[in-house]
Amino acid sequence: MPRKIGTCLWFENQAEEAATFYISVFDDSRILDISRFGEEAPGPAGEAIAVDFELEGRSFTALNGARTSGFTEAVSFVVDCEDQAAVDRYWAALTDGGTESQCGWLRDRYGVSWQIVPAILPSLIAGPDPQGSQRAMQAMLGMRKLDIAELQKAYDG
Repeated sequence: MPRKIGTCLWFENQAEEAATFYISVFDDSRILDISRFGEEAPGPAGEAIAVDFELEGRSFTALNGARTSGFTEAVSFVVDCEDQAAVDRYWAALTDGGTESQCGWLRDRYGVSWQIVPAILPSLIAGPDPQGSQRAMQAMLGMRKLDIAELQKAYDG
């Protein structure tokens, strides 16, 4: 069955480089197809025009579209992490050459926004203890990379 909805990331000329980077970060990921400019195409012959790839079973296309308006935080990818080791791993990989932001947000080396989120976070910031949730929220607001132990400690009071 063909995919119904996929994600297309428009790059100026880094589509293949970005796709290769992303599949190196995420397990169970692969490049599916690369379409290249021909001799008569508007781009340099042999350069990728589109790269279809999967990240953990989700479909993406990286497109070289020449001029682009760039990426903004209005759209981000959320990476749910089971434990601190996963948070640390994804954070280190995606901030390499990128920039850190607050509350688990970052921009990678291509300007794409990501949220690296511990799976436990919703139960801490919207848990049954309103005061604990408020403390966890305040702790999160002071963090860049999220620290599960510190968030839990704040929730517990």
